[in-house]
Amino acid sequence: MSISPPITELIERLYRDESRRVLATLIRLLGDFDLAEEALHEAFRSAVEQWPREGVPDNPRAWLVSAGRFRAIDSLRRQRRFQPLDERVDVPGEDDAQEVELLEDDRLRLIFTCCHPALASDAQVALTLREVCDLSTEEIARAFLSSPSTLAQRIVRAKAKIRDARIPYEVPGRNELPERLEAVLRVIYLVFNEGYFASSGDSLTRSQLSDEAIRLGRLLLELLPEPEVQGLLALMVLHESRRQARSAADGEVILLEAQDRRLWDRELIAEGEALVLQALHSRRFGPYSLQAAIAAVHAEAASLEETDWAQIVGLYDELLRLNPSPVVALNRAVALAMHEGEEVGLMEVERLLASGELDGYHLLHAARADLLRRLGRTDQAIAAYRQALALAQQGADRQFLQKRLEELGSP
Repeated sequence: MSISPPITELIERLYRDESRRVLATLIRLLGDFDLAEEALHEAFRSAVEQWPREGVPDNPRAWLVSAGRFRAIDSLRRQRRFQPLDERVDVPGEDDAQEVELLEDDRLRLIFTCCHPALASDAQVALTLREVCDLSTEEIARAFLSSPSTLAQRIVRAKAKIRDARIPYEVPGRNELPERLEAVLRVIYLVFNEGYFASSGDSLTRSQLSDEAIRLGRLLLELLPEPEVQGLLALMVLHESRRQARSAADGEVILLEAQDRRLWDRELIAEGEALVLQALHSRRFGPYSLQAAIAAVHAEAASLEETDWAQIVGLYDELLRLNPSPVVALNRAVALAMHEGEEVGLMEVERLLASGELDGYHLLHAARADLLRRLGRTDQAIAAYRQALALAQQGADRQFLQKRLEELGSP
């Protein structure tokens, strides 16, 4: 039987908009990622077969959950491994308000399960992109310059760990939430950073990853409106607002000072600024909110010279207090150079260099080289740019550093 175009389009739209919600609920009901994924596809296959003949149900999502669950139970029975799951778990009812609320909570459960601290960091990222964002193994592998087989093994091991360690499929209680939420936010920001500033390869950005991270951030804020969730989403959209101005047509990096600010996305900036204000007014803000506040100060300025560098240095001071980190200290040193002069900033960078905390971090040497260049200490700047170039892995970064060396008369 052929399917009428409206029903075909409806099922396609349901898969695009609702499949992750249905999967999250099936994982809760069946207790197994792989079984739930199989049940999800069986449910949509049943919809393709039955809805043209019987009509679209009043609550398509509940129907898909129910169909997928019973297809999975039938499959388990045939394999003679069936446990009396249908006596233990209620099928979502179409008019059951409590179950509808559970369906919403299931998406949050899935995020926290994929980002459980018992899983390795790379496994958390891969599993989140696969199960929550519905990216294919090939798409994730391509984004992280890895092989599909390696990514597939990572995901399989993560699912096995969840199963074997009996990691609970739940949103943590209020006493556990801060620690567990931190892991979730970290994973989302890792995904965003890899999309916004790729760690290696020829392309400066991988927009699919940053888009997915922002989508995850919006979903998390919808389900869990905590101040640091607001802060992270604000940070991501404020950075994303500058995407069009960050690179030239040939892929060359354009630094903040040289960006055409007319290309910045004002809608994203307005969204980010509103989120920052909400987070800071809560008085329960953390590192993501402070980083977003710094990004908002940059976004408000009409030019580099008109930027409120004193406020940025003050925000970095507070960020260092909350989250002591050599990378934060480096960013503060660069802001300090803009506020109090290159010599002051260079002294801070030299201190970081002497500490050895950022050995192998090419941006430390690049920042030092830039300050030396601005001070007219050309020979030292060339040596520092060469050190940065030797450590850089990203194609656009290397192109930028090579251009700087050429400008200074060094091949």
